[in-house]
Amino acid sequence: MIEAIAMHLAGQASESFMIRLIRWLNPVMEPVVVLVLLLLLIMSAACWGIIYHKWRVLNRAHAQSIEFLETFWSSRRLDAIYNTSEKLQSSPIAQVFRAGYQELSKVRKTQAENEAGVMSSVMGGIENVQRALRRASVAELTHMESLVPFLATTGSAAPFIGLFGTVVGIMKAFVEIRPGSATLDTVGPGISHALVATAVGLFAAIPAVMAYNYFVRRIKVLNSEIETFSSDFLNIVKRHFLK
Repeated sequence: MIEAIAMHLAGQASESFMIRLIRWLNPVMEPVVVLVLLLLLIMSAACWGIIYHKWRVLNRAHAQSIEFLETFWSSRRLDAIYNTSEKLQSSPIAQVFRAGYQELSKVRKTQAENEAGVMSSVMGGIENVQRALRRASVAELTHMESLVPFLATTGSAAPFIGLFGTVVGIMKAFVEIRPGSATLDTVGPGISHALVATAVGLFAAIPAVMAYNYFVRRIKVLNSEIETFSSDFLNIVKRHFLK
């Protein structure tokens, strides 16, 4: 009896601080793994919702931008184009045009009230229109990029969150091993359950990364079209309205 007690005390004394800490944390390891799985599932569900939403928004923005550009280049009156742009609220190019047109109207009204044809007034008016176009372009780009960074965050963080859950689960499986029962049949189920967290992390990350790259490419295309339109519109203003 005395020898058994001495061996037990010696075994406890030989355990490192980390082992004792892991044994002490063992009761909370299972809830941690469950919380990790719930977090990954929530992130995955949010990503799929964002993917569907942004796909619809960008498709509508692309379709309405094509419609607006066709109207813009086929019409000779800016007021008619402006009326059309009011119906195309999802087109970023139409919104940039609206901002430029409204600023152009203010500039022309100011010129009519002051001395028409003064060079400083003309240059100032062009700069005002250019700033309005730039502000609207930045606003539309920000709107198109909304929610997309969450996909990048999920794509980069989800595998590590899943790996954290797997590590905690494997630690729990090894801590629960009893002397003489360290067999694959004993450890295998716990390890396999822990690996589920890594699988769920990859399930959340892979679609998020693919969708992020796809949306970034489409947003770059739309932003390029906005910049091209802004340059063309500014040239038209310089040639025909502020000269």
